[in-house]
Amino acid sequence: MNLVDPGAANSAGAVFRRSPSLRSSGKLPPRRMRLKRTAIAYSGSVSAVQSEQEVKAAAGEERRRGFDFSQYAAEKVELVNEALDGAVAMRRPAVIHEAMRYSLLAGGKRLRPMLCIAACEFVGGEQSAAVAAACAAEMVNTATVIHDDLPWLDNDDLRRGQPTSHKVFGYKFLVTATKNASPERILACVVELANATEGIAIGQVVDMHLTGNNANVTLGTLEFIHNHKAGVLIEASVVMGAILGGGSHEQVDKLRIFARKIGLLFQVVDDILDVTMSSQEIGKTAGKDLATDKATYPKLLGLKGAREFAKKLRDEAKEQLVEFDSDKATPLAALAEFIAYRKK
Repeated sequence: MNLVDPGAANSAGAVFRRSPSLRSSGKLPPRRMRLKRTAIAYSGSVSAVQSEQEVKAAAGEERRRGFDFSQYAAEKVELVNEALDGAVAMRRPAVIHEAMRYSLLAGGKRLRPMLCIAACEFVGGEQSAAVAAACAAEMVNTATVIHDDLPWLDNDDLRRGQPTSHKVFGYKFLVTATKNASPERILACVVELANATEGIAIGQVVDMHLTGNNANVTLGTLEFIHNHKAGVLIEASVVMGAILGGGSHEQVDKLRIFARKIGLLFQVVDDILDVTMSSQEIGKTAGKDLATDKATYPKLLGLKGAREFAKKLRDEAKEQLVEFDSDKATPLAALAEFIAYRKK
């Protein structure tokens, strides 16, 4: 399945996508930047990934650097929510737009938009350059979770703490709302988002095929599923922000690796939460993976092994940032920590 014109992908998109796609060999670009080193941590509640001692040490490091992640996240969430509210106004037919707004404005972590904006600022861009792309990523993410909840897939009743969309009831925006960016960079972002949409479908198909039929699933297969089903949109969010912020090829490549690590980390933590938290705590139906016999990291590695793998991914993701300016890297590093020990 090819959702973009090959010529367009080879012209504008390929300029900023020098590392192989997730469907290729999986090799990552060898380039390394020679900039400032940084060591950044995020403080918060104890998670399945970090010990209490690590969290306390992280809190002290964050205070010394004067970075308040809670305030940062709150500001970005408010910005994104306002932009989404304005992007999807009520129009006719009312029932369609009411359903769109019901799911899109239901809250949530707004993780992908935050990553997009943080990546834009990381390479020296203004956040205004990435707001449209950030909203587009959240629109695609919301569409995927609506699809994921449908009766013939997960058949879920709860999402973000409220009844799923089917129980109650894009690209144009990215192109038309992005300002002060060259057509080549906008087209490159369209290619990223289109590739992510295709990847999500691929991951979902493989996941469905192996549900209830996963006795011989390997870690490689599981990684393939989640790199596509969940990871590609996180990757696209980060890369689009870097492109629209004016990032160089080296910066985009480095952030792509960072995004792939945290994208897989997000799913590993999701698998852990599914078996350790209640529905009320995580805002969606807990225990669904076990009930439907899905392949998960706790199932293949055990709970302890899954936690160790999550920690490894977190560390590898942050390693991609250590050679960059510490002030600009702080939000991205903090977001990696947030993903590692989120509780919903």
